Amino acid sequence: MVTAERPFHLVVFGASGFTGQFVTEEVAREQVDPERSSRLPWAVAGRSREKLQRVLERAALKLGRPTLSSEVGIIICDIANPASLEEMAKQAAVVLNCVGPYRFYGEPVIKACIENGASCIDISGEPQFLELMQWKYHEKAAEKGVYIIGSSGFDSIPADLGVIYTRNKMNGTLTAVESFITIHSGPEGLSIHDGTWKSAVYGFGDQSSLKKLRNASNLKPVPLVGPKLKRRWPISYCRELKSYSIPFMGSDVSVVRRTQRYLYENFEESPVQYAAYVAVGGITSVIKLMFAGLFFLFFVRFGIGRQLLIKFPWFFSFGYFSKQGPTQKQLDAASFTLTFFGQGYGQDIGADKNKPNLKICTQVKGPEAGYVATPIAMVQAAMTLLNDASDLPKAGGVFTPGAAFSKTKLIDRLNKHGIEFSVISSSEV
Repeated sequence: MVTAERPFHLVVFGASGFTGQFVTEEVAREQVDPERSSRLPWAVAGRSREKLQRVLERAALKLGRPTLSSEVGIIICDIANPASLEEMAKQAAVVLNCVGPYRFYGEPVIKACIENGASCIDISGEPQFLELMQWKYHEKAAEKGVYIIGSSGFDSIPADLGVIYTRNKMNGTLTAVESFITIHSGPEGLSIHDGTWKSAVYGFGDQSSLKKLRNASNLKPVPLVGPKLKRRWPISYCRELKSYSIPFMGSDVSVVRRTQRYLYENFEESPVQYAAYVAVGGITSVIKLMFAGLFFLFFVRFGIGRQLLIKFPWFFSFGYFSKQGPTQKQLDAASFTLTFFGQGYGQDIGADKNKPNLKICTQVKGPEAGYVATPIAMVQAAMTLLNDASDLPKAGGVFTPGAAFSKTKLIDRLNKHGIEFSVISSSEV
């Protein structure tokens, strides 16, 4: 894949941004992975050479790699300069795009990559952007034979691949899955950088565009197998986890549904119904989140409200989001558990009139979600793209992680890098 004209396997675009610096560190770790059998030429890209140099120097210090800066290419490019994006794309086999919010900055990168023969992976959790890019660019990417894969961080690789893993582990037909995300923090609590907050503010402020897009795409509904999965109340109690839960407002449901449609339409695999929730603990957490949610939903409807939400993230999110992001201590102490409860039918039972007779519980566990697990997922998605070419969809296109990677070794790679998939229980009802 590396030639004199296209010298880099991977280019981290936005490497000096908050998340980009963690992705840079993760690529540097991958570069010296003892299981690697070949070189991994890579580069960082962004507007400022000085900032990119500083990120490489920090990574070198953190990883004990004094020569790192001299091993990594630097590409100067700017989202506002299409010619510079094209120059970057011409030099990369895969671009890791870390520049968000993607609804504002994602499309020019995808366009440059498709036109110049590079694949592109991003970590967007913005359904409108993800669905619009598939609608606009899938055929163009397929013509060029490149892969554009969104939502390849904590949103939504654990959920998307977790549903596929659960289906593969069930001895029968999986028909419905509910997932519950639990975020664990240490004594210093949690903090999320306000870049994620901005994406949420703009996404919720423009939900009507997503509805219009879905109406315009005019997709036929996929068949319903087994009884319809009932939606829980906005606040419900999960007996198995002994915790209250609220609906998960990220991209997981949108991404999983697109994957299930793809697997049904292309491989005639039985589609799985899916719902996603966040386990929030006791009633005190519920009350705190209710107030934060009501504030958010009220202010996000107005232009001036959105400006206030963006200016004061710490205040409006009750301390969960900040302009500084988490400290290293907070990152080290945090982790996540994503638990899946699935139901379905044994191989000899028809789904027509019978009640589901199989249950399965699986889990995906990993380190801190936003800045440790996300870079691991993104980089391992890229390594899968580079190394498992024969197991990818035959032509290129714009894909969800599950659509692109369901036949690959991505789950094995994630298991080896600390994002672990396991079966907790499986039983006949």
